[in-house]
Amino acid sequence: MQILFNKTLEQCRQLGARGGRAFARNQRLRKSQTTVPPVTPLPTPPLETVHQASLLLDAQFPWLAGASTRRRISLRG
Repeated sequence: MQILFNKTLEQCRQLGARGGRAFARNQRLRKSQTTVPPVTPLPTPPLETVHQASLLLDAQFPWLAGASTRRRISLRG
């Protein structure tokens, strides 16, 4: 803080302005040096649909076929 002693108010303002300009210049340099990330291509659509995969699973595990469907419970008995 030695730099601020024995200075007039105007000299202190000039020092502050000099620091502000340097800060802005450094910010602009940092911003210009950042790399832009490459654009990633869109993901390819799946080769099979959900329905096709469900049918394949039903064929592999016939005892589980229809396990995900709700059954209506009859209250009459």
